Amino acid sequence: MPNYWLFKSEPEVWSWEQQKAKGKAGEEWTGVRNYQARNNMRAMKLGDRGFFYHSNEGREVVGIVEVCNLAHRDSTSEADTWECVDIRAVADVPRPVTLDEIKADPKLKDMVLVNNSRLSVQPVSEAEFKHICKLGLVKP
Repeated sequence: MPNYWLFKSEPEVWSWEQQKAKGKAGEEWTGVRNYQARNNMRAMKLGDRGFFYHSNEGREVVGIVEVCNLAHRDSTSEADTWECVDIRAVADVPRPVTLDEIKADPKLKDMVLVNNSRLSVQPVSEAEFKHICKLGLVKP
């Protein structure tokens, strides 16, 4: 059974369009320098799904990604401490789901994004994943 995650990126640094352009090979999710976020990536399995979330500008879920390479040393770090996974784009979210909408939805009140919005890589429950997909008009 897959796990679900949320990956935050500032669109001016790494956008959903850039992620999609990497195709099936995907891209390393580099630059994470938070132990909790790194540990979340260490817990990921191949095929886990996640949301691609534009932070700062937009503040919305815009895509669905899949883990395509397990945790390994982050190529942008000189220290062995930092690891990352590789993710690939799977699907657009036809109607992006905003942070304001997520915060206003009682079904999502316990979501990590609502309670710890600064964490760059975070878990999402299966129920939260399915609900946001429904809100975003993602076909199952």
